[in-house]
Amino acid sequence: MAASPSGGPLSGLVVADFSRILAGPYATMLLADLGADVIKIEGPHGDDTRTWMPPTRGDESTYYLSINRNKRSIALDLRQEEDLHVAREIAARADIMVENFKPGGLARFGLDYETVASGNPELVYASISGFGAGDGAHIPGYDLMVQAISGLMSLTGSPDGPPYRAGISVFDVMTGMHALIGILSALHARQSTGHGQHIEVNLLSSAMSGLVNQTGAYAAGDTVPHRMGNAHPSLFPYEPLPASDGDIVIIAGNDGQFVKLCAALGAPELADDPRFATNQDRTANRDELRPLLEARLGERTKAEWFEALVQAGVAAGPINTIAEGVEFARSLGLDPVVEVGEGAVPSIRNPITFSRDAARYDLAPPDLDQHGDDIRAWTRGPR
Repeated sequence: MAASPSGGPLSGLVVADFSRILAGPYATMLLADLGADVIKIEGPHGDDTRTWMPPTRGDESTYYLSINRNKRSIALDLRQEEDLHVAREIAARADIMVENFKPGGLARFGLDYETVASGNPELVYASISGFGAGDGAHIPGYDLMVQAISGLMSLTGSPDGPPYRAGISVFDVMTGMHALIGILSALHARQSTGHGQHIEVNLLSSAMSGLVNQTGAYAAGDTVPHRMGNAHPSLFPYEPLPASDGDIVIIAGNDGQFVKLCAALGAPELADDPRFATNQDRTANRDELRPLLEARLGERTKAEWFEALVQAGVAAGPINTIAEGVEFARSLGLDPVVEVGEGAVPSIRNPITFSRDAARYDLAPPDLDQHGDDIRAWTRGPR
């Protein structure tokens, strides 16, 4: 192994990370957090997200910083024979390889799965694309495109307004997690078979899966969902409602929760009203129920209602800014922000907690080719 990360459940595994932008780097960062030695192979100009700014921390892109901790960087120009040899040697020594080149794009460098696995049959090789390696291989794969093409944007926004994208690259993140699930599954299978395998994930398939009840409504019910603003097609209340000083999200996921909500609002009679007796009734009669709830909510502030409703066992929450969300997590003792590496770069904590192991935060996101000399020296040593 090229280095010795400080423990973790994946300690001892080497990852050749040929990915860039978001889905792949997010997956490999999670692997790195859990102890894997992730070697980030970058082109001569580095990962594109190094230039995606503002915002910045100093002169570094916070986009890049948010998904590249605990990795070591080497810059390689695959068009140069010496650099290509180093890249092939890294792949030959790796347990896991992750790439998001255009499907088939690494074949001309001898870094495709078939070629690499012929000399490294234990390799778990994950390919990430926008639209798969078949008929969609020629289509560029960006999250915004998939939000549009998948139908997500047809669900996002006001009913009488334009479609909107989600506030994050939701399918990039989802595809990165699907890649991670595939990698860990293949590692488990390798324990019994001794062989790795090729995993393929793509943004559109992750979108089809991740749209869950919405794509399910079409597949199983021949129903085409549509924009409903913040409303839910199958539940009510399940949306922001106005308190005296602004909106608060109110959720009644079942009939028992609705009874608690009505009691907390001082309107227990609403739970006995046959128009609102069941979730189906409340959903069908939401236009009648909404103003009755709003009348009660308008008597107090959103902060007062949040405290009162949560104490009553009702799901509710204020609509925070990102800063307020981070600070709320901090107030609960979740310690959302960690400092990474010698540079103490602030980063968001890995969300997984283990009873025996711990995520690591040893290495700040690397400068381009920061570890190039060490990694090259490792590739010249014995396998």
